[in-house]
Amino acid sequence: MSDLVSLPEIEEAAERIAGVAVRTPLVPFPRDPAPAGAAEPELLVKAESLQPIGAFKVRGAYAAIASLTPDERAAGVVTHSSGNHAQAVAYAARALGIKAVLVMPHTTPGVKVDRCIALGAEVVYVEPTAQARGETAGKLAAAHGLTLIPPYDDARVIAGQGTAGLEIVQDRPDVDVVLVPISGGGLIAGVSAAVKALRPEARIVGVEPELAADARDSMAAGRPVSWDAEKTGRTFADALRVQRVGDLPFAHMREHVDRVVTVTEDEIRRTMRRLAREARLIAEPGGAVATAAYLYHRAELPEGRTYVSVLSGGNVDPALFLDVLR
Repeated sequence: MSDLVSLPEIEEAAERIAGVAVRTPLVPFPRDPAPAGAAEPELLVKAESLQPIGAFKVRGAYAAIASLTPDERAAGVVTHSSGNHAQAVAYAARALGIKAVLVMPHTTPGVKVDRCIALGAEVVYVEPTAQARGETAGKLAAAHGLTLIPPYDDARVIAGQGTAGLEIVQDRPDVDVVLVPISGGGLIAGVSAAVKALRPEARIVGVEPELAADARDSMAAGRPVSWDAEKTGRTFADALRVQRVGDLPFAHMREHVDRVVTVTEDEIRRTMRRLAREARLIAEPGGAVATAAYLYHRAELPEGRTYVSVLSGGNVDPALFLDVLR
């Protein structure tokens, strides 16, 4: 417990990112007609797609980089990411006048790479495996004196991501169930820590594609379980292809997360379409999974009157989005 991120740390991160990250709204999702005498639960979507880099990652990246010493800032930062965290680090580094080097899989969607380059970062391509990404980033850090900003396995990053959970409870103190996408686990670690500290009776549900269900298997096994890159690469939710949740995020998950639900590729596509048409929100595939769990797996969720799903990002390739809308 002593290693877990605390509410005061999350509140400190909130002060650090104020004026940089957007305090995103809870957007009501239109309710389905309820049978006579029944009341349909309320679903609110935490629209992190409205962040300046189109995803929640700016919270953790800025919170971590803004805490660096002057000497560390002068040397610059490095990270490894499939896209959204890379954009967040590039954005935060530019805002603070710091050099940023990004290690990215060569399979990263072009729309994400282009934005990183436009933000002034240097991009280094590697094979789409956790080992290649981590090793390359570590070597660059050692060779050039750069500070590594991990995408999820870092207390400063987790505290920054936790500010989303802080906002959820502040805006809806009556929230019953919070649905959160799982990739490396930084988002659900921070959100669950904040929500459980402020509203212990609320339930936290992690959501991931059934084609990349390493977090589900990890929770069942009681330890982080890895999936091969070939397996996680099958899902078109590129932001959720991480092969294994981080050690520190997993410790938070074991303490705070009530269950993990998986969704299909077709359910993700249908949810992206419904978010666009019914809630006027653009979601990338990984950003849509939490809402998909509510729409198509309600029977697997804890009961409640007020649900919040975190739409973690909206950085979808335009061609893919057009195909989904059709």
